Amino acid sequence: MSAQILDGKAIALELRESIRQTVEQKVAQGHRAPGLAVIMVGEDPASAVYVRNKKLACEKAGFLDVSEVLPETTTQEALLERIDELNTREDVHGIIVQLPVPDHIDPETIIERIAPHKDVDGFHPYNMGRLATRMPVLAPCTPHGVMTMLDKTGIPLRGLNAVVVGASNIVGVPMTLELLNARATVTVCHSATKDLAQKISEADLVVVGVGIPNMVKGEWIKDGAIVVDVGINRMDDGSLCGDVDYAGAKEKASWITPVPGGVGPMTIATLLQNTLQAAYPD
Repeated sequence: MSAQILDGKAIALELRESIRQTVEQKVAQGHRAPGLAVIMVGEDPASAVYVRNKKLACEKAGFLDVSEVLPETTTQEALLERIDELNTREDVHGIIVQLPVPDHIDPETIIERIAPHKDVDGFHPYNMGRLATRMPVLAPCTPHGVMTMLDKTGIPLRGLNAVVVGASNIVGVPMTLELLNARATVTVCHSATKDLAQKISEADLVVVGVGIPNMVKGEWIKDGAIVVDVGINRMDDGSLCGDVDYAGAKEKASWITPVPGGVGPMTIATLLQNTLQAAYPD
């Protein structure tokens, strides 16, 4: 068996074109274009790439881009004041603060300061709580993007045995909630989990997001399982790889996401989707 590829790049392009068309129609009807404010504190190289990609995606979708880079020395209080200003702007519908932030800034305090209806990353406790109670509004982008990808397989998730490897608030926890809401049976694995290989070998669906190159071995994958690799790691030779041994897993899975070109493009597309929803909630 050789797995079919879940092409996140192609799915994201399709979603972004649909968003662009919706924005075009709404603006023609006299509505404001969606406005997205992306704040980066400092000059972290990886964050700079993400912010540039988000800026480009905004422009192509017809959004108002309000991205800005603040100095590394920006105080937490100054950042909170900037968020307060954006919370009150009628032309800004979505606000994200690019993580990580410098050590002198508490990310949880920053996330909670963003108005929940403008929290298009979906990290605010209000939005996480809505997802946990099966009433999602703005869901975390990466897990929700994964759900969009899984829908493309045509395989019902109801009743599947799913294993989520990683328990972060950004991926693992909201991914678990998304899958529970889809009526899958979910096991969450983390650094204290025993017999990880055994648990993965019994899974119909495996979602991995831990940031450890090739941690999940191909031989662990159940024949016919769906494999979603959220990880992206840069190796010493400059190449990129995921958290799953792609070559080995591809020979056993029915569907698999590549790295790069899998989950990554879906995160930005879903961020645009959330901003669109924030701009036009009705």
